[in-house]
Amino acid sequence: MKYTLQQLSQQPNALADYYREFNVAGRLLLTGHSHQAWPDVAFDGMKQAWHDAATLVDDKWGPAFEKAEAVRKGYASIIEDTDGHITLAPNTHDLVLRFLSALPLKNKPKIVTTDGEFHTVRRQLARLEEEGIGVVRVATNPIQQVVEKIIDAIDDKTSAVIVSAVFYETGLILPELAALAEACNRKGVYLLVDAYHALNAIPFTIKRLKLQQAFIIGGGYKYCQLGEGNCFMRFPADCKLRPVITGWFSEFSMLADKNTGTTAYGQGHDLFAGSTYDPISHYRAAAVFQFFRKHGLSPEFLREVSQHQTALLAKTFLDADIPEHIISLDTSIKHEQRAGFLVLKTDHAAWFYKQLHKEGVLTDYRGNSLRLGPAPYLTDNQLKYSMGVLTDIADYFPGS
Repeated sequence: MKYTLQQLSQQPNALADYYREFNVAGRLLLTGHSHQAWPDVAFDGMKQAWHDAATLVDDKWGPAFEKAEAVRKGYASIIEDTDGHITLAPNTHDLVLRFLSALPLKNKPKIVTTDGEFHTVRRQLARLEEEGIGVVRVATNPIQQVVEKIIDAIDDKTSAVIVSAVFYETGLILPELAALAEACNRKGVYLLVDAYHALNAIPFTIKRLKLQQAFIIGGGYKYCQLGEGNCFMRFPADCKLRPVITGWFSEFSMLADKNTGTTAYGQGHDLFAGSTYDPISHYRAAAVFQFFRKHGLSPEFLREVSQHQTALLAKTFLDADIPEHIISLDTSIKHEQRAGFLVLKTDHAAWFYKQLHKEGVLTDYRGNSLRLGPAPYLTDNQLKYSMGVLTDIADYFPGS
C-alpha cells in the first residue's frame, strides 16, 4: 500500500487511523524532532514479547534474536547498506563508548569534531579532553565550511573524526559528507557519522555518500517511530578494531579459543556486541519497520512529505508577520538545507514552548531554538492551526 502526498495532507490524514493509541488526529503533535508517535502495531509487538516470555521462558531468546536481526535489516535497508555489519544497543552512548575504546588513542590522541554535536558525543569528548585527549571542535556556522575545516584539522595525531549528518539544534544537513569520507579514508582516519537526525528525515545512503568505510550511529526514537531502546552502529565489514569496552555477547560467534590468553572477539555484528538487554524494544521496532514497508513509507517519500510540511509551516509563519525581535525564521537558509524540522529563533524559546503546550500544541526547544517537528500523520490544517496558535501567543508576548 502506497500513499500520495495529497492523501497525507488532507483531512482526514490517510495514516492517522493507524495511530489511534497516540490520538494523532485529535492532538497537535509537533514533537516530530524529538519523538514521533508510534503506530499501533508497536503495541502489538510489545504484547508479542510478553507472550513469548510467558510461554517460552528462557527459550524466548531464539525469537528475540530473530527480532534483533529484523531490526538490523530494517536499518540496513534505510541506509542501503549491503556490505557492512550492524550492532544494536539500547542507546547510542553505549556504541560511542565501544567505538572510542577501540581507537588507537595512545599513538594518535586527537579527535576532530564540531561544536554542534548531540550531548552523547559532546559530553563524552569533553570528559576525555580532561584526561588529555586532544579534541578539536570546528564551528558549524557557516555550515558550508564545516567539512573543509575538519579536513584542515586532521593531522598524523588524529585517530577519528566524529560529525553529525544533520545537526540536532539547527536541523541543517551537513554538505560535502562524501568529500569528508574520502579525505578520512585517504588520511587513514576513522570516521564516525551520527545519522540519528537524518534517518527517515532525508535519504541517507552508504553508496551515495561514499561511507563504505565509515562507522554510522543512529536510532529509532525520532523519525523511525521505533521508540526507545533501538539504536545501532554500522561498521565496515573488514573492521579489525578490538574495542576495550566489550560485552560477553561478542563471544557468541567467536572462532578463536577462549583460553589463549588474549581476548577474542565475535564475527560480524558481534564484534561490537554488548550484553544482556530487554528485547521488548526490538519486538516493537520489528513491527514498525514492517508497517513502514507495508505502507510505502520510504525515506524518499517521507522526505517529500517533510519538505511539504516544513515549507507550509515556514510560509504560514512568515505570512503572520510577527515582529522579529519576538521570534524569527532565518530566511537565508534554503529549504533543501533543512532536514525534518523547522527552527524558529527567539530568546524566549522556553516561554513559547510552555505557552504552546498550555494550548495543546506540543513542540520542542533547545536554548534559543523553538523546534517544530511535523510528521506524516498530521494534516495541513493541523499544521496551519498550530502556527495560528503560535501567532496568537506572540500577540500577547510580554513587552510586545
